Amino acid sequence: MKFSIDRSKFVNQTNNVQRAISTKTTIPILTGMKLDLSENGLTITGSNSDISITSFISKDDTDNDLRIESTGSIVLPARFFNEIIKKLPGDNFDLEVLNNNQTLISSGVSEFTINGLDASNYPHLPEVETSNQLVFPTDLFKEVVNQTVIAVSNQESRPVLTGVNFLISNEGLTSVATDSHRLAQRRIDITSDEDYNLIIPGKSLTELVRTISDSVKEISMSISENQVLFSFDNVMFYSRLLDGRYPETDRLIPADSNTRITFDSTKLLGSVERASLLSHESRNNVIKLEIKTAEKKATLYGNSPEVGTVEEVLDFESLEGDDLEISFNPDYLKDALRSFGGNTNIEMSFTSPLHPFTLRPIENKDNFVQLITPVRTF
Repeated sequence: MKFSIDRSKFVNQTNNVQRAISTKTTIPILTGMKLDLSENGLTITGSNSDISITSFISKDDTDNDLRIESTGSIVLPARFFNEIIKKLPGDNFDLEVLNNNQTLISSGVSEFTINGLDASNYPHLPEVETSNQLVFPTDLFKEVVNQTVIAVSNQESRPVLTGVNFLISNEGLTSVATDSHRLAQRRIDITSDEDYNLIIPGKSLTELVRTISDSVKEISMSISENQVLFSFDNVMFYSRLLDGRYPETDRLIPADSNTRITFDSTKLLGSVERASLLSHESRNNVIKLEIKTAEKKATLYGNSPEVGTVEEVLDFESLEGDDLEISFNPDYLKDALRSFGGNTNIEMSFTSPLHPFTLRPIENKDNFVQLITPVRTF
């Protein structure tokens, strides 16, 4: 196996693949990066127990300056290999596999020889049928993920809650996540010939969004029994699916409310950030919202017994319903507010101090909701 290639183009692809490679794996060869050179181009692969990423560099794309002398494959220690390529002095580099999987890397006056592993021992990638793909505009897909993945659980005691539930039918896609303290749900219109109910690990989706560059216009999704494949440009991103049934969440979202208040999301976020400066110093990390509808007044309170107190009268757009005092974790509210984007008018709806409350964008109420469970303070 021997080739030369543009160094910066190569590094762009290995940076993507590197996301799937862990140093903590129990399978030693998975700490490596697999290079597979065919007559058509170079495929780079990284994998762990949850995700696998492949990136293809075509010989026909002249920007890559890929010149193939002989085909073959090798697995190289990912951490050292990637750092070596980044630090090489020239614009291009040469790579050649010698005897016993030793690999020679040269560029300019610099030359490295590193020990590789036999690529035939590298685990095979999952097989996912790609004939029935769902296609999403990239911006919309990333928005759906970013708005829901914030609510996944970090507790492995209930594995299904560490993922995002994708419910797909001919009526559209509903994406839901909850850690039992908060919930995020987003609906979008798509067309699908089949119904799917799958749970994708939150960590996989976070890495996927980081892998998708701004230049990608659309992303394709293919689903098998225990894997999902996302394809875009020259990248294929595989993730395992979580086993189990996701809880029914629709019943958790209140249909009615007794108090409603409308805010600009950016202004409210600033107020919550200020109130949480002190609440973070407290053991409970709780802030309180007090609403007095007759006085047309909403006030946010935070305190720390060791540091002091904060009180801020909130700037809101509209207010109606019953008076209310409700306490909650400010970090949950900050995450929810950021998910709406800047300067979005949102409606907060409350039923009582002890029942979950919701946040919805005024212009898209039926398709996006964040729900937060209050904290009992007495």
